[in-house]
Amino acid sequence: MRVWIFAIFLGLASPTFAAEEIAEIAPTERGPAIGAIIPSNLSSLDHTGQPANFDSLVGPNGMVLVFIRSTKWCRFCKMQLADLATGVDEIEARGYSLIVLSYDSVKDNTRYVEEYKPGFTILSDRKSEVIDAFGIRNHKYGKMHFAHGVPHPMIFVIDADKTIQAKLAESGYKDRPAIAVVIETLDALPPKDAP
Repeated sequence: MRVWIFAIFLGLASPTFAAEEIAEIAPTERGPAIGAIIPSNLSSLDHTGQPANFDSLVGPNGMVLVFIRSTKWCRFCKMQLADLATGVDEIEARGYSLIVLSYDSVKDNTRYVEEYKPGFTILSDRKSEVIDAFGIRNHKYGKMHFAHGVPHPMIFVIDADKTIQAKLAESGYKDRPAIAVVIETLDALPPKDAP
């Protein structure tokens, strides 16, 4: 398993890879670049059906935004959500909110939250507008496929000023960065008062 992490000033070693391994785009090359302002205000509906956006969801230091395929049918996403739930308190203790976004309906996300009580907000991007704004739609699935509109699974660490600080992703959709990697990434970011 290879986790791809790119972040400003992280000081973490970048993964090394052979030329044949980069025939396809590296997972963290998808979407807006580190240092860019997010291309969407995340306007959507939360799992209670209420309107939500970046400003209503962001923590004092920022947000960990997790794009998943589905809370309804993707077992790898459900495994990731269970893992994230074990670290939500640690993320919030660092001043970040943990927000998950899928293309699922509010009803499907509500069902997941009521059953598993993960402790974080799940947004419904039913028309994949936020997913498309971030440029991470998986175009493998055509219009008639039930997975049409799903994103490539990715995690964005976003500062309170909407600047992307880090991106985490795995090769393929079956493996996801562990919560420990997310927390290590937050801890490696420069202090807020650093120049």
